[in-house]
Amino acid sequence: MSLAADDLFDVQSLLNEEQRAVREAVARFTDARVLPLIAEAFEQGRFPRELVAEMAGLGLLGATLPVEYGGGGLDAISYGLICQELERGDSALRSFVSVQSSLCMYPIFAYGSEDQRRRWLPSMAAGELIGCFGLTEAEGGSDPAAMRTRARRVGGDWVIDGAKLWITNGSIADLAVVWAQTEEGVRGFVVERGTPGFSAQDISQKMSLRASVTSALFLDGVRVPDAQCLPGALGLKGPLGCLTQARYGISWGAIGAAVACLREALDYAGQRQLFGRPLAANQAVQVRLAEMARRITTAQVLALQLGQLKNAGRLQPTQVSLAKWNNCRMALDVARDCRDLLGAAGISLAHAAIRHALNLESVITYEGTQTIHQLVVGRELTGLNAF
Repeated sequence: MSLAADDLFDVQSLLNEEQRAVREAVARFTDARVLPLIAEAFEQGRFPRELVAEMAGLGLLGATLPVEYGGGGLDAISYGLICQELERGDSALRSFVSVQSSLCMYPIFAYGSEDQRRRWLPSMAAGELIGCFGLTEAEGGSDPAAMRTRARRVGGDWVIDGAKLWITNGSIADLAVVWAQTEEGVRGFVVERGTPGFSAQDISQKMSLRASVTSALFLDGVRVPDAQCLPGALGLKGPLGCLTQARYGISWGAIGAAVACLREALDYAGQRQLFGRPLAANQAVQVRLAEMARRITTAQVLALQLGQLKNAGRLQPTQVSLAKWNNCRMALDVARDCRDLLGAAGISLAHAAIRHALNLESVITYEGTQTIHQLVVGRELTGLNAF
């Protein structure tokens, strides 16, 4: 029996029926709807917003949340597979779903009141409301404790002042989950589009995640009622808990980008004739392809175990850091090597490798750089904080 080039350890056979069905449905969507348009969208710097309703119709927004709030009630591995197949299309689509699901819907579900859950989650699951996550600041980055955005109580309201940067979905969002320092500690607030003093501005001249909306948020005396403060989140544990959820999905998503590149490299190397034989007949090329497959297989097995730990309620943030670090590094290296194997053709958007390589420069950076996750693992090993 021949092995699948992009699944040498037959991880597919370890999935249950529901997980396989989810993967196949999202794979069909990616093949039929994402791949035909994504190169042009990337080149134009346009987010394909026309796909949002279709993704919502497939149950991809808030997929793991309870059905009563509009979610799909899916398990962690199914969500990981959603991220993997979407990112096989483009990191922008996985980023959109990740922000909507893990960074916006999750905190409202986990830290919000019952009224807040009923008010926003069903519409977000339906794609009728788009969310963004306002944590990163120009001088914060890897140090969220340096946050300068402030919220102060004024009567029964909160008044927020500050700015956020590198915010996915920012200018198209109907609501933002904004984190701000208060006298009590860091708190989360839901700020709706149109609130006086709240604005968003797109970040231009991006060479990565070009099919994604990236913005700066500005909050100038933004007044929100106490009913829009998330009551269950106090301190950095709140936003960091959201990032753990999102990093989990990224760990799976990066595999999809790497798989897309490997498939493309295999196809190209099999057809490209060089010195009278296929490029794939060269030892050096086979060694490089085998190395890509080894690294992808390692990442697949790691992600599956991570999903099993999450399903069992035993997931630790350090484990997510290790997976995010390993799998993003793997995917970026695979994309770069595939681009090189394609030669001059590799710099064209007629092929996927350059697009994935550029996107993965962002994916390996956001929600914790490689170095940050290495230090998280180092702290776990030594018990000493080197941040």
